[in-house]
Amino acid sequence: MLRKTAFFLIFIFIIQLFSVFSVGATERFNDLAAEAAILVERDNGTVLFEQNARTPHPADDLAKVMTLLLAAQAVESNEDGFRRFNDHELITMTHNAWDGLSESAISNELQPEDVLPFIDLIYYAYVGNAAEACNMIALHIAGSVEAFVDMMNAKASEFGARSTRFVNTHGQFNENQVTTAYDQYRIFDEAMKSALFSEVAGTFRHITESTEQSEPRTLTSSNFLLNPSSRLYYRHGISGRESATYEGGHSLVSYAEEDGLSLISVILGARVTVHTDGTTELHNFTETLRLFQWGYMNFSWRDILRTTDLLARVPIRHGSGADFVNARPEAALTLLLENSIPNEAFDREITLIYDEEENPLIAPVTAGEIVGEVTVSRNGVVIGAVPLVANTNISLNGFEYMRRQVSALLSTTIARNIMIVLILLVALYVLLVIRYNIVRANRLRRIKNAKNEIIRDRHQNFRD
Repeated sequence: MLRKTAFFLIFIFIIQLFSVFSVGATERFNDLAAEAAILVERDNGTVLFEQNARTPHPADDLAKVMTLLLAAQAVESNEDGFRRFNDHELITMTHNAWDGLSESAISNELQPEDVLPFIDLIYYAYVGNAAEACNMIALHIAGSVEAFVDMMNAKASEFGARSTRFVNTHGQFNENQVTTAYDQYRIFDEAMKSALFSEVAGTFRHITESTEQSEPRTLTSSNFLLNPSSRLYYRHGISGRESATYEGGHSLVSYAEEDGLSLISVILGARVTVHTDGTTELHNFTETLRLFQWGYMNFSWRDILRTTDLLARVPIRHGSGADFVNARPEAALTLLLENSIPNEAFDREITLIYDEEENPLIAPVTAGEIVGEVTVSRNGVVIGAVPLVANTNISLNGFEYMRRQVSALLSTTIARNIMIVLILLVALYVLLVIRYNIVRANRLRRIKNAKNEIIRDRHQNFRD
């Protein structure tokens, strides 16, 4: 019970603590050149920064994130009753894959009746930005684009992205296709759990397989954060999805890892700056870089409690060569903190289960046995509670062990009755031995007296 309570407290109060930290962080980052944004620590969902994160915005090309995810899940699925698609299954492009597409959304590399592996179709859709490939994925998996879009919306709802609405597979502008920065974080976070999604979304350049109809082709991502030759390249960037439309502006969702800290950034409706020298600055990329750099500069995981910390000495009775056992935290208490907060800002309160006088800890003790609890707080607010456990094994003193065994044996009614019988039998035996010795001694005495009498009689007769 103590263990479950401790972990529950850790979960609840860490969430409270992070929400306080997020407010302070937001106030120091308020000049973002975008309509909406969010920066989230992925491992526990801590929001480090947000700006209009729940305001609806055109989804545009970010719709391809959901299309890729459903394609990846179709390949990786192992659920009963669902068809698992082979990533090297050959797909024939059909004319209806181009239905409703504008010229700007078409890749011009794929043609009706082209035959290509499903995996290359996925890369065409995501890395090559081919809207017809997105539709072909939908037709192959769901039978129709409409049915696939229904799947996209159902999956978004399942992920908690309830302000998102998809109407197509590829992100061509439609006023009814909307999302939010928060929803895009939720979708991308779930998508990154797929190995195939992560691979494709993190690819800058992909070479397609050769077919009977075409030679291998090179597909290149427009995500500059993944381009090693770009000045916007980010070496800690893992994957992402960019978008650029006249109506929705420039957007970008990205995932990065550095020093054990995993961050997801979403930028929606970023501005574009054209400088006097003719160069163009795409703020969906520059602001994403700023968010990542700010996050890694200001936040880090820190161990407030370590499992190697010896926090208390618990007196122990009857220990073999030991009068106490050291107590340490059963689990580490690791928090995502602003770097400006020192470890000394946290207070520790130790509560031991055992009292030396009224409820002493008695050997033997096993390493890992719970002996108390440590509560961590800051400014009077409890952050978490972790059980304290014995750091080492303490065996029972040998003599004391024997005494205990005898005491335990004698504490049962049957054992007591047997012992009484044994004592009576021993007493009876002793009495019989004593009686035997007395009778024997009397007999020997009579024999000796008789012998002495005979000897006296012989001496008397001889004199006579």
